[in-house]
Amino acid sequence: MSSPSDRAAAKTLQQVGALPFRRVPTGVQVLLVTSRGTKRWVIPKGNPIKGLKAHKAAAQEAFEEAGVKGRPKKEKAGTYSYWKRLQTTFILCEVDVFPLVVEEVKDEWPEKGQRERRWFDPQVAANMVDEPGLGTVLRAFVHHKE
Repeated sequence: MSSPSDRAAAKTLQQVGALPFRRVPTGVQVLLVTSRGTKRWVIPKGNPIKGLKAHKAAAQEAFEEAGVKGRPKKEKAGTYSYWKRLQTTFILCEVDVFPLVVEEVKDEWPEKGQRERRWFDPQVAANMVDEPGLGTVLRAFVHHKE
């Protein structure tokens, strides 16, 4: 028989993530933020928001975590999985990633002071993140056409 922690780990939590990006003369840059706990480089992400389509919920996460606003794309840039640390166990999360064309970068936002944000070339960003699947999404984004 499995323990409660084994059963919790067997569940998959669906999340939405934003891949904020901007055009620069050399191509595309993507915005990463640090996680609150471990300060790893990640994309803004969170749980789906009731009443919002997935790409709009991802855009909301981008504002809350990174202070950026823009136009979210309905088509996913990709999907990746990672293990989220809970208090007593881990849970597998699957993240649908939606590109966000950044139109505004705010000086103040809800999680300012809890996270760092920085623009990267997608190849560099892919090497900065710990999750291999997110790295794959970032590497593929180099060739993104708006």
